Amino acid sequence: MNKIPYGRQHIDQKDIDAVVSTLQSDYLTQGPKVREFESKFAEYVGSNYSVAVNNATSGLHLSVLALNLSKGDRVITTPITFAASANCIRYVGAEVWFADIDPDTFLLDINSVKELIESKPRGFFKGIIPVDFAGLPVNMEDFRAIADDHNLWIIEDACHAPGGYFIDSKSEKNFCGNGSYADIGVFSFHPVKHIACGEGGMLTTNSKELYDKLMLLRTHGITKENMLDNHGNWYYEMQELGFNYRLTDFQSALGITQLAKNNKGVERRNQISLAYKKALEGKVKFQDLPNDRYNAHHLFIIEVENRKGLYDFLHSKGILAQIHYVPVHTMPYYKNIGYIHADLKHAEKYYSKCISLPMYPTLSNEEQSYVIKNVLEFISNE
Repeated sequence: MNKIPYGRQHIDQKDIDAVVSTLQSDYLTQGPKVREFESKFAEYVGSNYSVAVNNATSGLHLSVLALNLSKGDRVITTPITFAASANCIRYVGAEVWFADIDPDTFLLDINSVKELIESKPRGFFKGIIPVDFAGLPVNMEDFRAIADDHNLWIIEDACHAPGGYFIDSKSEKNFCGNGSYADIGVFSFHPVKHIACGEGGMLTTNSKELYDKLMLLRTHGITKENMLDNHGNWYYEMQELGFNYRLTDFQSALGITQLAKNNKGVERRNQISLAYKKALEGKVKFQDLPNDRYNAHHLFIIEVENRKGLYDFLHSKGILAQIHYVPVHTMPYYKNIGYIHADLKHAEKYYSKCISLPMYPTLSNEEQSYVIKNVLEFISNE
């Protein structure tokens, strides 16, 4: 059997044809496919606006800039995430404050966040960045209530969760990144994610003001709208110091065809999750699934006592399980700026036991059975 990765892209002939067609068109970048992708993505998640970017890290950077985060400000996020969720705060010289995770859902714990906020004077914090970790949606309505009480903004890091949703108190389905409760949502199109563009990302918002700011910052701060002067049709103005964080048209063409398959892909991911749970129930700990959530399952994570042993055993069998993630506050950079003594016991306990099993739509039943067989073999010999 070939090696089985923890995640991988699925590119079919429709994807290839869409990319080739765009490569043969007049626009490789700054053309109609970008706008089409943005429009279709906004419709998919239910937001008013979408802004395509070259990757989710750039998207996080633009998001904090659009929300006027600056040096000395403070933002709360989770330590169990990819480093970019925290790094975007540091890019503008602001301070990262980590709150602990819920030991059952592995998500940013709302009670830990509330306790941290209420331990400081009003105005101490500027925002919160919850993460829909592994594909499990955060209940953004609950976080919105805290944010509104303390005049904070919210960036929803939904990189793991296109197609995931939670049910709010009005019994309404809220897809990750729909903008109903978060100010900005951020998505990733890295190949191991649901929608593969090689690299790429998308920002979503329901605010016209934020949309305009994101669009301006994405393209050098240059615009042909609301100009102070006009020398002719060629004229443009750089109104702010922006960046080149654009997505290309051929990547957008791939994103459009990938997006069209996402619902089916998420359904398959949930089938794989159920099969894992049925086979491993009572033998390992799973990420909890609250009744009001639909998990998009970027990852399938279990907790075991001998994580290193299981990791090495699976790799020896060609099963490329992975660890998500090393807690951000334990990284040398963050230790060096003062996080060495952070009290985040649930995050650190989770890290000592977590391991991600293969999870992607094209994982075959035979491959999954092989994974399960080897996990059970290791556990039975412990």
